Amino acid sequence: MTDAQKSVAQKPSGGVSRRGLLTGGLAGGFLFAFHLPVRAFNEPVQPPDDAAGKFAPNALIRIDHSGNTTLVMPQVEMGQGVYTAIAMILAEELDADFAKVTLEHAPPNDKLYGNPLFGIQVTGNSNSIRAWWTSLRHAGAGARAMLVQAAARQWEVEPASCTTANSEVTHKESGRKLSYGALVDAAGAETPPKNVALKDPRDFVLIGKPLKRLDTPDKVNGKAVYGIDAMLPDMKFATLRLCPVFGGKVGKVDDAAAKKIPGVQKVVVLDDVVAVVGDHMWAAKKGLEALTIDWDEGPNAGLSSQAIWRDLRAASEKDGAVAKSVGDITKGLATGDKLEASYELPFLAHTAMEPLNATVHVKPDSCEIWVGTQVMTRVQSEAAKAAGLPVEKVIVNNHLLGGGFGRRLEADMVVTAVRIAKEVDGPVKVVWTREQDIRQEVYRPAYRDTIAATLSDGKILGWKYRVTGSSVMARWFPGGFQKGIDIDAVDSAVDQPYDIPNVHVEYVRAEPPAVTTGFWRGVGPNNNVFAIECFIDELARKAGKDPVDFRRGMLGKNPRLLAALNLVAEKSGWGEALPARFGRGVSVQPSFGSFIATVVEAEVDEQGEVHLHRVTSAVDTGIAVNPDTIVAQLQGGLIFGLTAALYGEITIDKGRVQQSNFNDYRMLRIDQAPKIEVHVIKSGEAPGGIGETGVTAGPPALRNAIFAATGTALRRLPIDRSLIAAGKKA
Repeated sequence: MTDAQKSVAQKPSGGVSRRGLLTGGLAGGFLFAFHLPVRAFNEPVQPPDDAAGKFAPNALIRIDHSGNTTLVMPQVEMGQGVYTAIAMILAEELDADFAKVTLEHAPPNDKLYGNPLFGIQVTGNSNSIRAWWTSLRHAGAGARAMLVQAAARQWEVEPASCTTANSEVTHKESGRKLSYGALVDAAGAETPPKNVALKDPRDFVLIGKPLKRLDTPDKVNGKAVYGIDAMLPDMKFATLRLCPVFGGKVGKVDDAAAKKIPGVQKVVVLDDVVAVVGDHMWAAKKGLEALTIDWDEGPNAGLSSQAIWRDLRAASEKDGAVAKSVGDITKGLATGDKLEASYELPFLAHTAMEPLNATVHVKPDSCEIWVGTQVMTRVQSEAAKAAGLPVEKVIVNNHLLGGGFGRRLEADMVVTAVRIAKEVDGPVKVVWTREQDIRQEVYRPAYRDTIAATLSDGKILGWKYRVTGSSVMARWFPGGFQKGIDIDAVDSAVDQPYDIPNVHVEYVRAEPPAVTTGFWRGVGPNNNVFAIECFIDELARKAGKDPVDFRRGMLGKNPRLLAALNLVAEKSGWGEALPARFGRGVSVQPSFGSFIATVVEAEVDEQGEVHLHRVTSAVDTGIAVNPDTIVAQLQGGLIFGLTAALYGEITIDKGRVQQSNFNDYRMLRIDQAPKIEVHVIKSGEAPGGIGETGVTAGPPALRNAIFAATGTALRRLPIDRSLIAAGKKA
């Protein structure tokens, strides 16, 4: 691996003032330079960020005279391996020498880097590759065609007589060669071609290979720079405290003791937050601890989990907006053997490894931000409002993210940091403690799903499904909330995979008072896959059928998912004998454009403690850009989801979140982690999403394993050990 490959560019990214296009978008045009933002002094030194003297056929690719290729990443890297995958796709169609590829964060610009599925610059919903697959390929292929045209023009030959590989154009008959670097100027004068043919997948030389990730070396040796790592000259540090009660305000602050702490520079008091600014983080933290704050707790001081669940359960008994209706549900539920059940999932926090943070420098006429975010342009616009500046006066420098999981789809932490920075002379890094991170969250919604179904001849005849919970889309992306339906909340419910003649799906919006909810890794399918797959196991038992066979009988119209189910049954040893209080559970899902089947093998001891022994997954995610990344993402996603199933729950009492850190918001520990086997099915279909599929696959498969081991059909997460201890009646 070359030095260029080892150093993934950590370039700060300004807004439209940093670069622009003479002509539009990915189809063509040339970049030119504007203002360069201040670099954090601990970031790698890079050449000036401009396209002068470079071949810049679109917003994603730049090639210099040395043949070095810089690829601008439209999505953000938060551990999911997307930088390497995007680079592989671009370099594949460009026929670039991968050893000469470096990566750079994209600046905030919806027009150039907006996610094709959303139209805004956002990374989430496991769609980085499936959303950008076609655009990236066309960008690479178009650039390659321009280089070929330039070489053919010099040689006075037909472009069709030329080939490309490893950043070189070759004339097949004469053997003449020109490097991409030598063609920079000539290619820049070519007209971008239309309708360039993409490679046949049989000709891929990068895609499908288990290449090492480009960001790993610097993450191992400590050179990688996350948002929290950015350091600026004369920078101050701040940490903060918000009212522990939802919606509460600052009453009175006694800062006398705090100001005596060595290194404390200032105490910032705003209407809803108090921050201590110091020469270093320790001074800020100790100063915050020394404050005496009286809070105006407001009207939510009596809020409790019990009240929220009472209201949610009541709402779930009401009719909802119809998201899908097929066949005759009234007739379907009137015939056959009927079963009804309700499933509940709690509020969850994100707890990314990197706590919330943002470094901000506010001046009278500008604002500059150093952060790791999933929503570049939203951060820029929200920061502009908080700073009272035009959006073009706000520069956002993005970085690697130490985990996102949906929490960094929000801009609230940057807005708060800007408000604090307005009171500070010079740059200030604002860092949330883990306690503030957990207690001042944007939580995964609590859901209640009610299901009624009928069985006839061993198959499901009627299926009525109702989702009840808050609407994230209504707040975050209003276009995704139409006619009373949140398209995310019903994801994997309206497109459940089974062949059922009579289906009716409803959504009931029920907002908890004062609690802001947001996307959490796995989003809507988290909730629906759990409820559906748990209920399918209960129906299988009622029908007297093996859970795998029961599913097989209804997947005839879903061959990709059926193939995954058959493979996972084989690889997991489904049907083989197990000791007492051991069980295997299965779940299947077509979520995020991927088809995955998972089997969990678990043991429930006499006290009701659950021990994970083995997890097996088979996945058809279409063309596997990097198989190693797919395996890694499923492994990590399964652990993430199984952790939530075993331990995850945010509870509220007296308006306060009761959890505060990993002592009472547990993670699955290394000695509890099971053996995980992932089998990637070779496919020629377009790529699906993979970052969240494991999260949604693990919990229902685990619950079904517990059902098999104990006979107890749990219908709420996290798992209640008291219900599955020995001697408890199923």
